[in-house]
Amino acid sequence: RLWADVARQDSAALREWFAPEAEVYWHCTDERFTAEEYIRANCEYPGKWHGKIEKMLDTAEGSVTVTRVWSEEFSVRAISFFRWQGEKILRLEEYWSDDGAPPEWRRKMQIGQKITED
Repeated sequence: RLWADVARQDSAALREWFAPEAEVYWHCTDERFTAEEYIRANCEYPGKWHGKIEKMLDTAEGSVTVTRVWSEEFSVRAISFFRWQGEKILRLEEYWSDDGAPPEWRRKMQIGQKITED
């Protein structure tokens, strides 16, 4: 349900997910947010998008998700590490990566195979 709230850019619903002292880390861009800043960044992101969890794993420390996020303009994947305090997110660490073709130097090596079918 969290990712549905993110995709809908539903700030009221998102606030219910976070502990008051929650922190969010986007390591790829070296940013740390309060829960409210994270909600603002997501809800004020221009345009609309979709999200679908591809994998989810619960661990002793929390949960991990791999989520595809896409619109007509972009396709990315987010790897998210959740630390819970009861049913609230206490800490969220995310790594965002653009989907795309392998770089030319690696295509020239003629190694590897596609994971998905066209």
